[in-house]
Amino acid sequence: MSELPSTLADWLDYQQRVHPQAIELGLERVRAVWERLGAPAPAPLVIAIGGTNGKGSTVAFLEAMLAADGRRVGAYTSPHLLRYNERVRVAGDDVDDAALIDAFERIEAARAEGPGEPVALTYFEYGTLAALWIFSRSALDVAVLEVGLGGRLDAVNLVDADAAIVTTVDLDHQDWLGDDRDSIGREKAGIFRTGRPAIVGESEPPATLLAQAARIGADLRLAGRDFAYARSEDGWSWSAGDTQLMLPPPRLAAPCQLANAAAAIAALHALRGRLGWNPPAIGEGVAQARIGARLQRFAGPPELIVDVGHNPQAARALAEWLRAEPAAGRTLAVFGALADKDARGIVAALRGEVDEWLLAGLDGDSPRGLAAEPLRAAIGDAIGAAAEPARYADAGKALAAAFAQAKAGDRILAFGSFFVAAAALRFAAQRLARRAAPAA
Repeated sequence: MSELPSTLADWLDYQQRVHPQAIELGLERVRAVWERLGAPAPAPLVIAIGGTNGKGSTVAFLEAMLAADGRRVGAYTSPHLLRYNERVRVAGDDVDDAALIDAFERIEAARAEGPGEPVALTYFEYGTLAALWIFSRSALDVAVLEVGLGGRLDAVNLVDADAAIVTTVDLDHQDWLGDDRDSIGREKAGIFRTGRPAIVGESEPPATLLAQAARIGADLRLAGRDFAYARSEDGWSWSAGDTQLMLPPPRLAAPCQLANAAAAIAALHALRGRLGWNPPAIGEGVAQARIGARLQRFAGPPELIVDVGHNPQAARALAEWLRAEPAAGRTLAVFGALADKDARGIVAALRGEVDEWLLAGLDGDSPRGLAAEPLRAAIGDAIGAAAEPARYADAGKALAAAFAQAKAGDRILAFGSFFVAAAALRFAAQRLARRAAPAA
């Protein structure tokens, strides 16, 4: 390429065009570029987070707890909601465009080094290398890295993490990871390292995940066996051996957030010989951790609830919360999905909790996005007794229709994809701005 992109938007567009596939698992290509960059180490201590659901929330808990302890933290997550910059945070702030552009320019130069054609990188691999480069120059104490897909062959697995967490294992990305929990668990266990803490956030993970941890001699810490948590009237408790903490309830609302916070605490407990042990900072981090579009609520009327649940396991957790928080009126769901997601399984998990479905096309947001009519075909009869769902060209139109027909006591749930969640957050911001505008 004769001239490099000049803006962040141009760089992101270029990265989506330069590789013929959106996903190509494997470490050989990205490792070659990483080594040409000098194999930048992101921080003196690294925690990797993998799993089917709960990764972003667990990153948020760790980031908040470590910051409350006075640590300088870098956090890498994906995908983003509103701005690409959300993916790379240093000391609690999204990095600016200039830092990302500088990293991309260096990656592009390294990609072209050596004989033959430049090394092919995917959009995600560019972003992962950029995060590692930026973190390596940010004088961090700790880097917290979210695995994008799977674990063993994900670009984040370039780094030998000092501790690794697998939050949950369930069916998702089957085209890449396998059609059963055992296959997926084996892939996700690839982020574990010999002799280093390997935290498993669910009490009954696939046998393959446990077998891999044992095979390599990882220091396994299993929920329900090596650490535990329990609700109480005014908060909850966490314990491991002789250590017990009484903690405030998390600001993050879903019931599964206690499991995510517990796994994060287990990682810090396992690393206490290097990080120390600061229970007040842990409690502060639990209470302060935030992340967008995880059962995020916007006051009504009607109330808007935004969630990124995009697989059946996440939908089951969402259904549990909806049952625990019944609406006075109807629940109207704006739902959109990517073509490689189990849309039928997601909708079936919410059968009986949604009164009316509004299907949003995502084909204009992503090449992987389903248009509304194929989405309707994909969910089949999973909606049960609910009325025939209306179809809309995009999430914005579906949200506008939901608000137009909502009645007193109704609530609107927007979920199923990060693209739906992003549209809902923009819609909520515009709605708030209209309310705040002075009357003419």
